[in-house]
Amino acid sequence: MSKELKYEDIQIGDTDYFTKTISDYDILQFAGLTGDFNPVHIDKEFAKETRFKERIAHGLLTGSFISTVLGMKLPGQNSIYLSQNFRFKAPVKIGDTIKATVAVMEKRDDKNIIKLKTQVMNQRQEMVVDGEAVVMKI
Repeated sequence: MSKELKYEDIQIGDTDYFTKTISDYDILQFAGLTGDFNPVHIDKEFAKETRFKERIAHGLLTGSFISTVLGMKLPGQNSIYLSQNFRFKAPVKIGDTIKATVAVMEKRDDKNIIKLKTQVMNQRQEMVVDGEAVVMKI
């Protein structure tokens, strides 16, 4: 378990990240958990006929690793998501290693609210997800 950061210790410009290699298992588990069995994610033959030429990970699976950083690293434990926006820039495929990074952009001291830049890059340093999150540190 990571060290708990206090709101006062978090500064504008602070960053942290989480890295994960996406597996077939991850995609199938996500489909099972969410009920999203879109064939572009789970059907190899279908996916071959798409513009991607192979199966791709769910966008929200990729984006969910931002939550890992927010809840476990920065701002860390006792953080509550208030909002998140995503712009999906490129597909994530089985075997891709992604790095979800967050950076503190703003703090609102009267309510312990933090606004963060959120991005996910692949192993080729291509941005696959871009966005912003707002969290409250309780």
